[in-house]
Amino acid sequence: MCNHRHSIRLKNYDYNNSAAGKGRTHMLPLHRVIQWFKTMITNEYIRSVKHSNWRRFTGKLWQRGYYEHIIRNDNERNNICEYIKNNSTNWINS
Repeated sequence: MCNHRHSIRLKNYDYNNSAAGKGRTHMLPLHRVIQWFKTMITNEYIRSVKHSNWRRFTGKLWQRGYYEHIIRNDNERNNICEYIKNNSTNWINS
């Protein structure tokens, strides 16, 4: 069973059209995106343990850190997408 998650974050901006911020963009730092993701998944897990009879996990749900890499070109992106697509199959076959 796979014990980790892969994702690709695209540069997307939150446009603030208020008078004070008109024309400025804001992109959440990656560590905030990871923090939000882990919080939302953990909260859903806790709700499901309480209300949907999910098995309680006694260890840590998340590792402390994460690995990040900047994709610099289309070839690299294609290779990484292929790796992600095949990764769960590699776990099943190992």
